[in-house]
Amino acid sequence: MSKLRPFEEELLPAEQPSPEDQPAMRRWKLRKLKEGGRDPYLEVRFDRTHTIHELQEGFETLEGSGVKTAGRLMAKRAHGKAAFLDIADENGRIQVYANIDALGEEEFERTASLDIGDIIGVEGELFRTRTGQQSVKAAVCRLLVKALEPLPEKWHGIADVELKYRKRYLDLIMNPETRERFRLRSRIVTEMRRFLDGRGFLEFELPILEPICGGATAEPFVTHWNALDNDFYLRIAIELRLKRLIVGGYEQVYEIGRIFRNEGVDTRHNPEFSMLELYWAYVDYTDILQLTEDMVVHLCDTCLGTRKVESSGVTLGFEPPFARRQFDELLQEYAGVAVADLPDRKAAEACAKKLRIELPKDAGYEKIIDAIWTEKVEPNLVQPTFVLDYPVAISPLAKRIPDRPHLAYRFELFANCNELANAFSELNDPIDQRVRMEQQIARAVEGYRELDEDFLSSLEYGMPPTGGLGVGIERLLMVLLGESSIREVMVFPQLRKR
Repeated sequence: MSKLRPFEEELLPAEQPSPEDQPAMRRWKLRKLKEGGRDPYLEVRFDRTHTIHELQEGFETLEGSGVKTAGRLMAKRAHGKAAFLDIADENGRIQVYANIDALGEEEFERTASLDIGDIIGVEGELFRTRTGQQSVKAAVCRLLVKALEPLPEKWHGIADVELKYRKRYLDLIMNPETRERFRLRSRIVTEMRRFLDGRGFLEFELPILEPICGGATAEPFVTHWNALDNDFYLRIAIELRLKRLIVGGYEQVYEIGRIFRNEGVDTRHNPEFSMLELYWAYVDYTDILQLTEDMVVHLCDTCLGTRKVESSGVTLGFEPPFARRQFDELLQEYAGVAVADLPDRKAAEACAKKLRIELPKDAGYEKIIDAIWTEKVEPNLVQPTFVLDYPVAISPLAKRIPDRPHLAYRFELFANCNELANAFSELNDPIDQRVRMEQQIARAVEGYRELDEDFLSSLEYGMPPTGGLGVGIERLLMVLLGESSIREVMVFPQLRKR
């Protein structure tokens, strides 16, 4: 008697299709299972005694014992009255030996007809084959989930890069290396938190929707809050909220959270990404520099097990101390111009034109300086390097250097030509801060369309001398994991709509 529901009668083929039509064949097999009262989707659990990794690690002790494990069928080979199935779970892969004597004819036929991609539970004895392969001799083989779509027959790596990003789950199924990369990502972020917590920092969860867009120069995403009948922005930085906490009396604060910037998608940019921002009262950017160096070295030691990282064919050495260079010195070395030669937009635009740097239409002063730096200097910053003392004009939240007032107490950390960290001795003069933000608005730079009066008000109550740091998590991961694209370190990167 049919066990099918009305909609299944329509969606599952009644007649056996051609074996070449794998999706149809799998649906027909599902129909037969349901009609026989063996609906695999009714399974709610399988009580494993061991994961596959645990079976492999404890094999010498467990050999000869009855075990229960489960995983996805990745390969199968049938030989008359016996079949060999390879199943994989999150951390391992093992062979299952099934024969007609142990399972009985009917159950053996069901097992032999399983499809690659099906998820099964196996109960039996752990043993070693004559060739020495660790295996489970199946006494029970239970279909837990029927895969209706076939897995890729062969994973072609970069040839399938579009499919890999759009269907990351297939990449994770087929490539243990991908699963390991994202496991390592999780470990690195967890270790960052452990490191900061151990140094006395407190993590806060702060609003993602902001009434005023500030804390960085970037184009925001805009949304509308119906109940308040007002536009809000997805935050482009965490900075201004954390600084309010410093004003409020906390002395070491941070958040690792999501940031949203309405910018293009390329190998180094994704509109949604993760950021670490921290603030530390009563220290300056030299203390933050040491903290940053200590943290990166700590991540190399604890998560990678090495301070040498292979990245894009280059061996990066994260042995401290990292190089320290001056922004102005590097600009003169690679662009042939000093900061003092670029006092305004007109001078900066003329310099960019001379250097044959293509600029965005109506680019502001800050964008032009950044374009010169990005094109002429950054490609030379391969080994880990701290770049210190940036122009005030592109550092609106950093303190001026008293004897060089056109420069600010700011550093960035670069490695393999990527900016990994950005830090300031934070500006806490409310009058200077107001003037700089007004200048930003006058120059029509993204992110400063409106003064954040509440933030400026908080500074008027007094913020202690403070050092601050921002670290792009994905950029750091790209370098530490030796990847050339941000998409390789994001489980689900944003892609253009097909």
